[in-house]
Amino acid sequence: MTTTSQRRPPTRSAATSPVAGRRRDVRSRVAELQRRWAPWGARLDSPVTSYYVLIGATAALVLIGLVMVLSASMVTALKAEGSSYAVFTNQAVFAVVGLVGAIVAAKIPVRLWKRLALPALVGAVALQAAVFTPLGAVVNGNRNWLRIFGMSMQPSELTKLGLVLVGALILSNRRHQLGSLKAAIIPYLVPIVALTVGLVLAGHDLGTALILIIVVGVVLYVAGVSARLFALAGAVAAAVVAGLVLTSPNRVGRITNWLSGDCTDPNGVCGQSVHGLYALADGGWWGVGLGASKEKWAWLPEAHNDFIFAIIGEELGLPGTLVILGLFLVFATACLRIVLRSDDHFVRVATAGAMAWILGQAMVNIGAVIGLLPVIGVPLPFVSAGGSALISSMLAVGMLVSFARHEPGAQDILSARPGVVKRSLAVLPGRRAR
Repeated sequence: MTTTSQRRPPTRSAATSPVAGRRRDVRSRVAELQRRWAPWGARLDSPVTSYYVLIGATAALVLIGLVMVLSASMVTALKAEGSSYAVFTNQAVFAVVGLVGAIVAAKIPVRLWKRLALPALVGAVALQAAVFTPLGAVVNGNRNWLRIFGMSMQPSELTKLGLVLVGALILSNRRHQLGSLKAAIIPYLVPIVALTVGLVLAGHDLGTALILIIVVGVVLYVAGVSARLFALAGAVAAAVVAGLVLTSPNRVGRITNWLSGDCTDPNGVCGQSVHGLYALADGGWWGVGLGASKEKWAWLPEAHNDFIFAIIGEELGLPGTLVILGLFLVFATACLRIVLRSDDHFVRVATAGAMAWILGQAMVNIGAVIGLLPVIGVPLPFVSAGGSALISSMLAVGMLVSFARHEPGAQDILSARPGVVKRSLAVLPGRRAR
């Protein structure tokens, strides 16, 4: 009896199987993407990336701020000043002054920033002390303003830059002794920070004092202060803030209303917060359109200042708010690059302090607008109306750009690139290349 032999199907080699073919396709696509994006990766890893990213993110925030200040202030400015462009014109002037200051600051070398640290803080503290003279003025219950020759300024904004520079200078010079209480606390916290923050608190400006405390905390952390001393300083700062809150019925009321969540009266003490949430709700996903806000018609107090983020959400919707958040994230990335790539301890500490100042203030402002934090009255950096805040923030950016210019390898690349004027002149008829 014969048996029929079973035929086996022809086997496919690994090289001709469908799975292997798909793997080859994936690898080829990945290789193609790597080839296409390699130049961009090289550009992002360039020593001048921080330089250009800082300038780009700041310029975008300032320009958006100018547009939104105009939109948010048109109605109230027309009623108060007789011109819809009054607040915008002042903000544009401040932006130009800040731009000039930032350009000058960007040209200052690192060694000169170290020399300017103490004089900058002394000058800022002297101006802050002057608010208690006849030159001082009370605005919204805070004695934190100077009026000189018909112009107003808030000197506490300049103290932020001074604390950053002096903290970076002192702690970088003593970075090998920061485990000692005498070396870490005495020279910086007790005589300098206590005096500076104390003067601000004497003017009842708790919001600015909290930003100063955040800045000091980050400066201490990045400088390398030991965890024990850092915790001690944090506990003292928390106790001081708690005492200031508990001794003020107004502050206690704000905190209580924020924690309870029951304050929903748009005409009561929580009216600003409620109308801010109304603005965000009216904006929805895509916004009501630029200039079409309803809350800016005197419903929302400080619409062009502390609560400008609410107007952005109302008019530009979720995309507008995400653009603002994204630009601050880009700004933070550039600062972190400088911290990680710089070989100068002073630059690392000062950059971290300036980043804490700008981003900490942004988070406090946005958190108050969306209801995650109580309202303490700090502006949104680069975006809110206010000359002192804008100019001091742009000076800080100029300092950061100066640090980015001195990132390893950046100076050589920037020096080798011709400027815009030189490139323009090079294409003129009759001009020979040299």
